[in-house]
Amino acid sequence: MRKFFTALVLIPLGLIFIVFAVANRHLVTVSLDPFNSSDPLAGIRLPLFVVIIAVAIVGVMAGGGATWFRQRHWRRAARQHEAEARQARTQLADLRANAAASRYDPQRLPAPSQGGGYYAPAGRDKQGATL
Repeated sequence: MRKFFTALVLIPLGLIFIVFAVANRHLVTVSLDPFNSSDPLAGIRLPLFVVIIAVAIVGVMAGGGATWFRQRHWRRAARQHEAEARQARTQLADLRANAAASRYDPQRLPAPSQGGGYYAPAGRDKQGATL
């Protein structure tokens, strides 16, 4: 299905580029000399479609670079949050391992309460279940 949608987009886009190139194949002079347009110091003659497509490619790359540069604080925050999450997962795994190891350690278990505390004096709760 993905190949179908890719073909559905790329084939018409390719046809548009071909028609554009055929319609705009006359030569234009691209000059980098703004003061002498009749005899430029630095100039090159290219087909118009090459100039337009090259400018579009440069514009897309410049826009992508500007977007990438503006989103740097979001990427930095994501890296920091990922490091914190990784550290929290490691601590949680260590705590679980320690809890599993100490679960059956008789020295770490609390002594049973004989006095009752909040419960009845016989070691039963309010419903009468033995503690």
